Amino acid sequence: MNIPQLTLMSLPGIPLVQPGDDLAQLIVNSLRSAGLALQEGDVLVVTSKIVSKAEGRLLNLRTITPSARAQDIAAKTGKDPRLVEVILAESTEISRMRMGVLLVRHKLGFTSANAGIDHSNVGPNGEEWVLLLPADPDASAARLRAALFAATGVQVGIVISDTHGRPFRLGNVGVAIGVAGIPALLDLRGQPDLFGRVLQATDIGVADEIATAADLLSGQANEGRPVTLVRGLRLPPTEGRATDLVRPPEMDLYR
Repeated sequence: MNIPQLTLMSLPGIPLVQPGDDLAQLIVNSLRSAGLALQEGDVLVVTSKIVSKAEGRLLNLRTITPSARAQDIAAKTGKDPRLVEVILAESTEISRMRMGVLLVRHKLGFTSANAGIDHSNVGPNGEEWVLLLPADPDASAARLRAALFAATGVQVGIVISDTHGRPFRLGNVGVAIGVAGIPALLDLRGQPDLFGRVLQATDIGVADEIATAADLLSGQANEGRPVTLVRGLRLPPTEGRATDLVRPPEMDLYR
């Protein structure tokens, strides 16, 4: 019996990434040191943090002068007004705010706390430095995929992951904010279930599921394992983007 098997491997030896670093080469070096070789159908899940670092998306809060609006929001949320100014610059609208909480619709389309801006593991004196999400994660994923193909001759899928909270459940989970080489969303409408009933409204956020699975290995604290190799997936040869997963505003019942 051919039983499908899925394997996740956290790649070792990825160093602390610096602006300008070649992520593809760092990944190739890690694979070689672990005695691994990429295979067709593999998917690499790369945390947004190292993509942002390599792309120089660091910002020193000391360079930020908060506006009157940012100062007003900071007073209502208890946040650093300089950070609020950066959050506003990275977002299109405020979804919710209260003391300690600022949820915004990011320029990339999704809704998240603090526009996905990160303080943790940014570097020395981290309280003054923040890390923005990649400016175009889908493009970042496509570039990394192309660079890995040039280095190895193997076409792999890429998922750039980030951790998001959920409005109706506790706990952060991994989500896909950049995708290349695989479908992001699987539309199963029209296919039969086990009893032949035709599915009417079944979409699978497969890129998010991959990101969440990899998050179990990469972690969200001091694990230091920002790249996960996922092997054994059977996905259709569809080119997707993470933007495929963003619910359009007109379909958002909770705005």
